[in-house]
Amino acid sequence: MIDPEVGFTSDVIRDPTRFVGRTDLIRDCIKALNAPLGMIALYGKRGVGKSSLLRQIQQMALGDYTLAKKAGLEREIPARPRKYLTVYYACDSMIRSGESLVARLCNDQDDEDGLLRLVPNDGKEIVEFTRSKEASGGADLKVVNWGVKGIESSKYARVVESDVVQTFRNFTNSIIVHQVKNRMHRDSLLILLDEFDVIPGKDGLGSLIKSLSSQELKFGVCGIGHDLANLVEDHASVERLLEHGAIHVKPMSDYETMEILNTAEKLFAGALVFSERVKYEIAKVSEGYPYFTQLLGRECVAKANQKDTKNVSMDVFSEVLDDIRSGRSFPTLERAYQRAIGNSPDRQILLHLLAEQPEERTLFDDDVGRVFLKKVRKDAEDLDIQYIDQLLPRLLDSAFGPVLTRIPERPGIYEFVNPVFRLYVRLRQL
Repeated sequence: MIDPEVGFTSDVIRDPTRFVGRTDLIRDCIKALNAPLGMIALYGKRGVGKSSLLRQIQQMALGDYTLAKKAGLEREIPARPRKYLTVYYACDSMIRSGESLVARLCNDQDDEDGLLRLVPNDGKEIVEFTRSKEASGGADLKVVNWGVKGIESSKYARVVESDVVQTFRNFTNSIIVHQVKNRMHRDSLLILLDEFDVIPGKDGLGSLIKSLSSQELKFGVCGIGHDLANLVEDHASVERLLEHGAIHVKPMSDYETMEILNTAEKLFAGALVFSERVKYEIAKVSEGYPYFTQLLGRECVAKANQKDTKNVSMDVFSEVLDDIRSGRSFPTLERAYQRAIGNSPDRQILLHLLAEQPEERTLFDDDVGRVFLKKVRKDAEDLDIQYIDQLLPRLLDSAFGPVLTRIPERPGIYEFVNPVFRLYVRLRQL
């Protein structure tokens, strides 16, 4: 039995040797990291690989430029790249506001990524550790244990009762003074905030980021496009911070998508081989979303195990597609599909008509994904589907997804919340 996890993963990719393509984005990341001022902002649709790229930014921030060298960008790495201590935090939907996010950061005790591990105080023993396979790169600080041996003064790490924002300021200042400058001799502290889009109330965050950003403290956020607009709206000067650090993560090219499969083959070390035709077909149906490519790859491995073969041929891939069409694969996506359509065959058809509509590009950022209700009305009428406006609300209701979100520019324009779900609907059989 071949373990699919050897070559494919649905998790964030941290190992730079498994990261594929994105040469232009890596170049932008190098520039953003080595700018003395400003913030980094990755934005793009779900499933496009933002979180994996954010982890690679963390690796480069620590001085490990393995990925850049692999991409042929060695000459673009500065002779003395800026080096950081890093904090990485993945937001969740329980964080309701900027203040609650700051409270989470001040209390996060993760011993590899948390802010608290870097705050100097009595009784904390801290050592360097390595995040990457190369002992020479990726060094950072990690809490080993709590003991009686004090190594730094705690006066710069004071907690201010009932004022979490000032506590956060005190914590970051103490880290910069004691750890960044005096102990580790780094250039700056980098705070990376992943899944930034799940925070509903971002009021005040733009102002806080603007007031704290300096040559010794840089922020990086990762979310969808409108998050940047929210930050700028909160504090107009944030736009200047984003001048060289706003990085739009778009879907991959077919060539890059096929490289995911080539990389998986190398990791399987001959135990599993994909035919070139299968690689092409997977790239075609994935439409540049690496998350969906990884899901399809895992299903191919599972099917090859069932058939006791090490060759993923078109016959194997056809059976994988049959399982997807019948709803036997990807239980999470299938549950979302059933929840969206309810018990309405007409709504099911409407969902498929919307998913199969050719994607429209926006004028603002050359992105894709918008669908227009008026373009499906004629097809719906031909299929004897009436009362589309009564079928649509469930697809917009957060209690059932939501599947779609309304674009406020003009009535009748919508966007799939999760592009990977749209790809699934296209493969799913009516």
